[in-house]
Amino acid sequence: MEKQTNLERVLICGVQTTQCDEPFYESMAELRSLVITAGGTVVEQVVQKRHELDQRTIVGKGKLQEIKRMIEALDIETVIFNQALTPRQSQHLEEALMVKIIDRVQLILDIFAQRARSKEGKLQVELAQIDYLLPRLAGSRSNLSRLGGQIGTRGPGETKLETDRRHLRRKINHIRQELKEVQAHRYRIRQQRSDSQLLQIGLIGYTNAGKSTLLNNLTQAQTYAKDELFATLDPLTKKWALSNGMQATLTDTVGFIQDLPTQLVEAFQSTLEESRNMDVLFHVVDASAATRDIQEHTVLQLIKELHMEKLPLLTVYNKSDLVKDFTPTLFPYVLISAKEQQAGEKIVNALEKLLQEQWQPFCFAIRPEQSFKIAKLKQSAFITSEVFDENKNLYEVQGYLPAASLWRQEFNDK
Repeated sequence: MEKQTNLERVLICGVQTTQCDEPFYESMAELRSLVITAGGTVVEQVVQKRHELDQRTIVGKGKLQEIKRMIEALDIETVIFNQALTPRQSQHLEEALMVKIIDRVQLILDIFAQRARSKEGKLQVELAQIDYLLPRLAGSRSNLSRLGGQIGTRGPGETKLETDRRHLRRKINHIRQELKEVQAHRYRIRQQRSDSQLLQIGLIGYTNAGKSTLLNNLTQAQTYAKDELFATLDPLTKKWALSNGMQATLTDTVGFIQDLPTQLVEAFQSTLEESRNMDVLFHVVDASAATRDIQEHTVLQLIKELHMEKLPLLTVYNKSDLVKDFTPTLFPYVLISAKEQQAGEKIVNALEKLLQEQWQPFCFAIRPEQSFKIAKLKQSAFITSEVFDENKNLYEVQGYLPAASLWRQEFNDK
């Protein structure tokens, strides 16, 4: 195979410790996609079945020698393991193979570092990288330079390792302080959206499920949407005008993935809070994915871990144009293709049914001098009836609103 000068040549390696083949090989296929997203090319793949991982090198001695021969024959620059490596395992593998060793966690962190655009996103990724790096300082000395860390001046009697750790801990404190300021600004924006009483909808789902494409379809946002993993990192909120007169905000957030690094979940807490403060969640699922059930489980598990399981949830099965016989597994749901114009109408219909179940009915008697408020009410309420009673000289407006809506205090709710 010819060497591609612009792409890092990578060998991916995974150890299967379970009897079920499909989840393992799908995970390996996902690892391959992650490498491509990171800007590398997968030259070779090595898999091994074992009852348990080798405590020192993940793979057995024979397989390790096989990998070493492949590295020499194929001019491999980097070996990436699908399993998370301990600092000690990384050190043993680098000493044995004499090339850069990365695991799935660090690969995802590297992709996030490439994709972060906002100040907050960059700070969050840097915090996650340093958190990952700290316990590994005793191992390979190449990690620090790869992540762009700058080492401070060594103090009297201190070892280089101690200085590195001191520097990185100071940097962690500095980043956390900056994040607090950014988070305070984000909180103020969230509060303004909440005060507007508009329906707030969060788009969540597995990476590459089509959340950004759906956002573009519904709001004409023209945000970055591409068939690749982690196309969106920084949350983006746009207004969505529903066909019934309601207005909502749609917030697109980072996609989930199997074994999402703990460091990222912790560092992205403020970003993930964007979804936690929503009124409704749209769980966007790739209906054509071979491992749809695994992806669904991954997202639902993370929703639970982030304490969002009580939020109303509509499953939006996307990419209907790529499936023939479809059987839903999550309810309520709607099946669409985010690239089709009719997708918005289908989602609105499904959303209306969900709101009728989740919200409380109202019947407001509105005096003519207050009629100018009806247009504002329509933006945040699901209206089912609006009539003017000439005998009573009142507008009677019926529909559904959240139980705690301020509109119930504004008008007399019958």
